[in-house]
Amino acid sequence: MKLLIVDDSTMLRDMLVYALNEGGYNDVTEAVDGVDGLAKAKTTIYDLIITDINMPNMDGLTFIAELRKLPDYSGKPILVLTTERSDDMKAKGRAAGATGWIVKPFVPDQLLKAVNIVLSKK
Repeated sequence: MKLLIVDDSTMLRDMLVYALNEGGYNDVTEAVDGVDGLAKAKTTIYDLIITDINMPNMDGLTFIAELRKLPDYSGKPILVLTTERSDDMKAKGRAAGATGWIVKPFVPDQLLKAVNIVLSKK
């Protein structure tokens, strides 16, 4: 399983990689924003994408919408990991194509549970 993490926080990416590795997911690529994530997604096909919403250059909602335009990503799971918790923002995420929503700070076990659930739906 190839996973892509898109977040502008180095510390958060490090925590995510650690949690995912502990859960048995060892093929994890990091991207610093939506522009970087989209470029990486165009060169490698990932099984799951985890993205933040509030990032410079390209925010997460735009990134998700752009990703969904690519044939390889029309059905791939995309989890949002963000501080945003409003129903309005969650609705915008669903409209853009997000599969699930996790509010920061995240609990590693809950994150892994969500990852396992969306990956088993394949």
